[in-house]
Amino acid sequence: MADIRSLERTLSDNVALPKARCNFVAKFLVALLQVKTTNLSEIAQVFSGRARPDSHYKRIQRFLRFFDLPLSVVALLIVKLLPIEGPFVLTLDRTNWQLGQTPLNLLVLGIAYKGVSFPLLWTVLEKRGNSNTAERIALMNQFIALFGVARIAYLTADREFIGKQWFHWLRHQHIDFRIRVKENTQVMNTRGQLMPVWKLFRAQRVGCPLVGESARQCWGLKLYFSGLRLPSGEYVIVAAPKFTGTALDEYRVRWGIETLFGCLKSRGFRLEETHVTDPQRLAKLLALLALSFSWAHLVGEWLAKAEALRINQLKTHGRRAKSLFRHGLDYLRRILCNLTSFAQQAAFRRVIQLLSCT
Repeated sequence: MADIRSLERTLSDNVALPKARCNFVAKFLVALLQVKTTNLSEIAQVFSGRARPDSHYKRIQRFLRFFDLPLSVVALLIVKLLPIEGPFVLTLDRTNWQLGQTPLNLLVLGIAYKGVSFPLLWTVLEKRGNSNTAERIALMNQFIALFGVARIAYLTADREFIGKQWFHWLRHQHIDFRIRVKENTQVMNTRGQLMPVWKLFRAQRVGCPLVGESARQCWGLKLYFSGLRLPSGEYVIVAAPKFTGTALDEYRVRWGIETLFGCLKSRGFRLEETHVTDPQRLAKLLALLALSFSWAHLVGEWLAKAEALRINQLKTHGRRAKSLFRHGLDYLRRILCNLTSFAQQAAFRRVIQLLSCT
């Protein structure tokens, strides 16, 4: 219990939340890291305290139902924990799953870092399918209100996040972007005629990128397009408001948010196992997951500095056998499942310090 109080004190020193909220958050993080699932019944089984599991379950439900956990507080803490000052590369994407007949749909804005994206702000879409321009603008405005436009290096997103109104808003806010567009997006050729953008790249050999050095009219804007043709015949075409010779490489950073979704779901905390469907409660639950993810990743990075992670020799991709997030998650679980050991208690106190911004 003393170790839980150490975590509670660290959270209290770094997060603008009442003591009772910090107490709950500390216990929830520890339980979540132990069971690796967002099933509240499972979390209640290992929740710290003398009460019975059904009492812990009711406490968790009361927290998600009644108590505030401002997303801005979580976002500010995560940015403080990251060892980068900015400007940040922002990633925008959506993840969804089905609980029975209920669709659960999350629009997430993150910060790209170390091959993954740290979740920063999100909204629960109370519908199926894509987000709309108003929902994206609202999320971006939350970031701007907290950190300002100057903290944005550029925004990267996939083909879902396109459209005239959306692109005009980004330009009006002076937000740089690298966004993939659909192959049939209409652009102006040199004769002033509209044509599908893929035709700009049809003469290129497969796998050979082409960077357009001249701006093209698209949706009433002057945009620069870079693209390449894949072996499948599909094109990857990225739009940017300014000329850059590295637009395709900068767009690839977007894959970090796909990695994040894997960590929150099947490869980490199994978000799809939650039975929480109310939008406000789901948003609070994701805030708790965002803190857990950030802590696990920072622990993994800290461990890798002491001893480099082994490269998977059985694969040709040259990547680590274990991600920083998974390395940190496994280490935290090993500690938390063996806190009766003095050595593990000392290790736990060390990793708690990684959550301190002071």
